[in-house]
Amino acid sequence: MENKNFETGEKKKRSSITAENVAFVRALESCKPEGESICYDPYASRFLSQQYLMFMELAARDPSRIPFPGVHNSLSARVRYFDDFVKRSIDEGLEQLVILGAGYDTRAYRIEGLKDKVRVFEIDHPETQSVKMGKIKDIFGSLPDHVEYVSVDFETEDFGQRLLEHGYGRSRKTVFIMEGLIYYLPPKAVDEMLAFIAKNSGTGSAIIFDYVHESSIDRTDGICGVQCTACDQQAIKSAASDMAQQGEPYKFGIKEGMIEAFITKRGFSRVCNVTSEDYKKAYFRGINEKRPVCCLSYFVHAMVE
Repeated sequence: MENKNFETGEKKKRSSITAENVAFVRALESCKPEGESICYDPYASRFLSQQYLMFMELAARDPSRIPFPGVHNSLSARVRYFDDFVKRSIDEGLEQLVILGAGYDTRAYRIEGLKDKVRVFEIDHPETQSVKMGKIKDIFGSLPDHVEYVSVDFETEDFGQRLLEHGYGRSRKTVFIMEGLIYYLPPKAVDEMLAFIAKNSGTGSAIIFDYVHESSIDRTDGICGVQCTACDQQAIKSAASDMAQQGEPYKFGIKEGMIEAFITKRGFSRVCNVTSEDYKKAYFRGINEKRPVCCLSYFVHAMVE
């Protein structure tokens, strides 16, 4: 869903396109006045190309220019929900934050309490990491001491081993964020990732990620296999088309109604599934009440047993 590409110049790697698209969503939402913005990221615009910045200016003046607003709103809600989860975890004694497929995530730099209390590990493909580190140096003058950058290709490398090599502590209370990640991975890679987390995390550790239903992955008709009145079907088909052109279609979904069984079977408990109706009620009230969301986007979090 977040792979819609507004660039018309030289083609980028898929990871960078995805990272920039999500940064665009955060940046555009951050232009809204307080009380209207769903999420806020003061650094997001620093990760955008000139063309994205130009489009953002147009969209900020005229929201009708935003393509597929339901998808945009769901991505904004995802950022906010994951931010809120991290903030609660800090209050509950979080010691480590691991961001898998970090892209241009800026939580390590904008969420109060992380810098002083929590060791952050950002994990992503080497090419995306290189660009990210350059941007962070431009913004802050240097790389922050509390962040460890771990370069990994999830499909060919052992992310757990790389994480341990960079100082990850197995016994510490940790939150693992997988935002906009698992549906791009093959099932084997997802299982290996969850197995490492379940076996190598301290008491009170947790995971949080977003997912789509297996029935939504349709190779012949975009990725939408169900009726969806709350979001634009064309957005889903466009995202799938973009991914297919780059040789990386959506690869993983969870059977409808099976998220709790899927998670508990892999060593987790206290599963909380969050639907579009849930985050619509939580964040889209008052002036935002009529903003549509995408009914195919789900979030889930659970504790390590």
